[in-house]
Amino acid sequence: MNDKDIMENILMTTKGACDLFMHGAIESNTPNVQQAFSTALNEALCMQGNVYKQMSDRGWYPSEQAQAQRVQQVKQKYAAMG
Repeated sequence: MNDKDIMENILMTTKGACDLFMHGAIESNTPNVQQAFSTALNEALCMQGNVYKQMSDRGWYPSEQAQAQRVQQVKQKYAAMG
């Protein structure tokens, strides 16, 4: 397994943890449990951001710029719904 594969696995695992922590925060019914999940979520989001940045810096997670016309179309669509 090479470094890129390891980083991809770490990123996917971290994203999965974020999903679990988010649902824990949403579904918790006591303030202390909700706070624990929220804190864990924030820490996991920071970790995910750091892993993404490392991958992006190495060219392992390329992204595209959204076309301005497409962005305007989406904005108009959701503005009409509101």
